Amino acid sequence: MADQNHELRKAGLKVTLPRVKILQILEKSMDRHLSAEDVYKALLEAGEDVGLATVYRVLTQFETAGLVMRHNFDGGHAVFELSQEEHHDHMVCLDSGEIIEFCDPEIERRQREIVEEHGYELVEHALVLYVRPKSTKSDS
Repeated sequence: MADQNHELRKAGLKVTLPRVKILQILEKSMDRHLSAEDVYKALLEAGEDVGLATVYRVLTQFETAGLVMRHNFDGGHAVFELSQEEHHDHMVCLDSGEIIEFCDPEIERRQREIVEEHGYELVEHALVLYVRPKSTKSDS
């Protein structure tokens, strides 16, 4: 719990039990991309008495403080992931909803080149590829 307290203070947030519990859920989850509802269900399963409105409010506070990043994949369904030092992009499977993280130096290089070719400076970017598994059926 000391780690979470330090992270919250470093982000300029007061240490409260709901904030600590929500940060713990995000840090310990096998799934790195959780919706507010996912966090709420995990809290319920852990026997914590934190309301859904509180979860939304805390996640928004975490986003503002830079602790988490919000992504609106597949038609506006927001998911949250802990902020990381290293940049990465995402693939979202349209069939299963699985989110795959990847980083490709060549894609990163090309994006910077394209921005410069147009006379701009790259400030931030997010690349999301929406994918489906390849069909294994042979076309007869």
